[in-house]
Amino acid sequence: MKRSILALVAVGTFLFPRLSGAQKVYRIGALVADDQFVPAFEGFKKKMAELGYSEGKNIRYDLQNAQGDRERLKKLAQKLVQDKPDLIVTSSTTATVPVAKLTEGTSLPVVFLSAGDPLRFVKSYASSGNNMTGISTSSLDLIEKRMDLLKEIVPGAKRVIALQVPGGVNYEAARRLTREAAKKLGLALVEVEAGGPEEIKSKISVLILRKLGEGVFVPPDAAVINAIEEIAQQAIREGLPAIGANVENVRRGLLASYSSDYYSLGQQGAVLADKVLRGARPMDLPIEQPFKLKLVINLKTAKAIGLKIPKEVLVRVDEVIE
Repeated sequence: MKRSILALVAVGTFLFPRLSGAQKVYRIGALVADDQFVPAFEGFKKKMAELGYSEGKNIRYDLQNAQGDRERLKKLAQKLVQDKPDLIVTSSTTATVPVAKLTEGTSLPVVFLSAGDPLRFVKSYASSGNNMTGISTSSLDLIEKRMDLLKEIVPGAKRVIALQVPGGVNYEAARRLTREAAKKLGLALVEVEAGGPEEIKSKISVLILRKLGEGVFVPPDAAVINAIEEIAQQAIREGLPAIGANVENVRRGLLASYSSDYYSLGQQGAVLADKVLRGARPMDLPIEQPFKLKLVINLKTAKAIGLKIPKEVLVRVDEVIE
């Protein structure tokens, strides 16, 4: 009888190995620079669930949001790295830079769900050469297309107000590409600078004025995120079309943008995370481009500034905000 029981236990262990030991619970640390990047994490969690990772059963998440505060961002990054999770996910170049520095030379895997300039922390798109992999937002690459969109929406535009934030992580590249795009389209740039969100808010009434230009171009940098609503409202008061760096900018009041969608990027990043958790080395996974780009128009804003969107633009729109 005793031998029979032992035999049954052995068979059960062979047929149902997961019952014989505790299932591994993966710990994922996540860092976003601001609320605007939270949709990337939401998309990430949704796709991870589809891939078989059930929160509370075989995976736990620790999401940290810096709310646009640079110093807080550094402290949160330090905390996440010190906790030594199985994987860290980030969203935005701004949130990824401190994590990249803190994990340099380590084997702690990092997947960035969105980064406007991945080459700040990886060797190349083919291979990071380190502990990182992820998704490029292509935000810098799309600057020319967004400038062209502004010209298409306002054919008579001659001058464009280009907001610049020297302290932003994408400042140098964004400024260069914005200048190149404007020159190619025959537009004169009126560059206005601010030190960050708080300075933008305090000086918004002199930064964005109709007498300075016929449109506003917002840079792809997390440094302006906390002031997006103020930028949008000032542009509306001045009757100016404002082109944002991403879809979320438009949902928060700017007129239009052509960009990737954070939620979709998060889902795309989850597939990379799954591969890493299964044993793949981040350096063996190429940096990916967005699978999908969206043209988004805020018709409520268009109406507020008395602007009629050309039919040639409307027929291409992927999402309309009313």
